Amino acid sequence: MTQPKTLYAAHAALIEQVLTELVAEGTLPAGTSFANVTLEPPRDPAHGDLATNAAMVLAKPAGLNPRALAEAITAKLASRPGIAGAAIAGPGFINLRLAPEAWLAELRAIASLGTDYGRSDMGEGRVVNIEYVSANPTGPMHMGHCRGAVVGDALAGLLEFAGHRVIKEYYVNDAGAQVDVLARSVHLRYREALGASVTIPEGLYPGEYLVPVGQQLAAEFGEAYAAAPESDWLPLFRTRAVTAMMDMIRADLATVGIQHDLFSSEAELQASGKVDAAEKWLREHDLVYDGVLEAPKGKAPPEDWEPVSLPLFRSTRFGDDQDRPIKKSNGAWTYFGADLAYHFQKAQTADALVDIWGADHAGTVKRIKAAVAALTSADGGAPKPFEVKLVQMVQLMKGGQPFKMSKRAGNFVTLADMVELVGKDVVRFTMLTRKPDAQMDFDFDKVVEASKDNPVFYVQYAHARIRSTLRKAAEMGIVPSDAALDRLGAEELALVARAAQFPREIELAARAREPHRIAFYLNDLAGDLHSYWNLGNDRPEKRFIVEQDRDLTAARLFLGDAIGQVIRGGLGVLGVAAVESM
Repeated sequence: MTQPKTLYAAHAALIEQVLTELVAEGTLPAGTSFANVTLEPPRDPAHGDLATNAAMVLAKPAGLNPRALAEAITAKLASRPGIAGAAIAGPGFINLRLAPEAWLAELRAIASLGTDYGRSDMGEGRVVNIEYVSANPTGPMHMGHCRGAVVGDALAGLLEFAGHRVIKEYYVNDAGAQVDVLARSVHLRYREALGASVTIPEGLYPGEYLVPVGQQLAAEFGEAYAAAPESDWLPLFRTRAVTAMMDMIRADLATVGIQHDLFSSEAELQASGKVDAAEKWLREHDLVYDGVLEAPKGKAPPEDWEPVSLPLFRSTRFGDDQDRPIKKSNGAWTYFGADLAYHFQKAQTADALVDIWGADHAGTVKRIKAAVAALTSADGGAPKPFEVKLVQMVQLMKGGQPFKMSKRAGNFVTLADMVELVGKDVVRFTMLTRKPDAQMDFDFDKVVEASKDNPVFYVQYAHARIRSTLRKAAEMGIVPSDAALDRLGAEELALVARAAQFPREIELAARAREPHRIAFYLNDLAGDLHSYWNLGNDRPEKRFIVEQDRDLTAARLFLGDAIGQVIRGGLGVLGVAAVESM
């Protein structure tokens, strides 16, 4: 059975058909590309239901006046089924007004497609690797990690819904000095578990989350490493500590519904020789050379500064302001060098890459994008698409004041604390209610408030209202039916018009890699539902349930059920549950 084509897709196909006819007739030149033609809702609903820029973007290449081309397009569109009117606005924009049956067909499509409504094959199965969280494995997840974690996970859900195959990856930074610090911190807790009195010095990790790690090591090894030199226990304690921290991190992420497909170890990457192999490959392609870094700009170089020859990546070829070292003077890999090899590894199994980073890493975006462009195009092909999405920190508030609390970390709010206080769905949806690169306050009082100012409540309450109405009607023996949909009026069709935007919003959000667009859309859809609901407070004939008119009630229930399905679908993409009652 062929699935029904959703409204925007159907009318985009209709416009393309009309334009193809104009090419065949010679009005438009052969080979005209329709790639920049768009179809969207007009900014002002009074202008119509759909608007297209077709005449505006095609007129110049065709050597035509935009309004003259618009007239040729509207003449064809006006006669097509489902089009109630086609008008030209301004210099050549075309506004379409749809007949009621077009909206009713979309309403039936929502019901027919169910959970697949809005699903797209836009991605065509292309593989996208999304790396997110990637926090140092030195402690539990805290709120500094939360926003990027949710954005990355919601993006994964969005791209899967839009037809991509997604690899959700976590890069374990287990090769740096911070892991040695962790091992030393655990050794103190190990000695403490054996009965020693210890003080955690500045520079080590003080959190009580390391106590059980030390206790486990004490139970397993007894006094074996209590007085041993560091060289005897550091490698073992480093490995055990990282394993324990990653178990904790996985558990913390699970509380907010996040599970990665792949955990890639930096230490394993380096031990496998892949970083050396990446350097060799880059040298063979004239992308790494031995050179001397310039002295620091803007100030006199330090007295101990010496010009040292280092392996440099030619990042200036790709828009960076200077070439970047991939190794330090002591032969150790720079962060950039290790990251370069890691992205080279990721690019082997993906068609596109996305990194979710904290905004404090903004300064390194240009160089890593240059590196990925080089690594994925040096053999003559186009570089693989690669985006870095920057996420700003979240300010926690409670009672109008900055909020600090931790049961086990010492000086920060853990993700587990947050979920315990307000719930997984509140955390996830709230993190998507602003653009990731915008500053955000997470107000504990607001996010649990039952008001329209709380977007989590506002959207979930819209779904709960619909489900409650359906249950009440079922008790009266009335079920949703499309038998009398022609009795729905302008207010009801306006709800369908908003719901019909969902497939389009999915594709736009997926192309832009911006899952927050779906949260914004759901807020708008919920607002329309609440506004319609409130009509019934003053006009009883506008309520979903009109007891004396069962046919009209069944039609409105059909509408309500469809709106509920779209809300559930959008929340599902974001990894948020749709509640049945509130």
